[in-house]
Amino acid sequence: MGLQFLFMDDNAPCHRTVAAKQLLESEDIELMDRPARSPDLNSIEHVWDFLGRRLAARTLPPVTIRELRLALQDEWAAMPQQLIDTLIFSMGRRCETCLAVRGDHIPY
Repeated sequence: MGLQFLFMDDNAPCHRTVAAKQLLESEDIELMDRPARSPDLNSIEHVWDFLGRRLAARTLPPVTIRELRLALQDEWAAMPQQLIDTLIFSMGRRCETCLAVRGDHIPY
């Protein structure tokens, strides 16, 4: 991942167990501190939203698990790089906003 790698998870209780903390420490992985239940700071939540909207917009939505898997793979491959770049570059602003509201939900 590189020297500047910073791990960010969804802050779920299962990710805060002693075993999880020990694993991160043993691998010398730095963990990003952030408030619990803060989806605004988790870029993958925005990606899932994008994928969900793309699936819902399909003329024939997936019906089976196999169709869903294939449709998600197709939409993932078609995801514009600009979306990913925007999510990455907006992280600083989202962190500042989260601090301003003291970890509360960010109003849109």
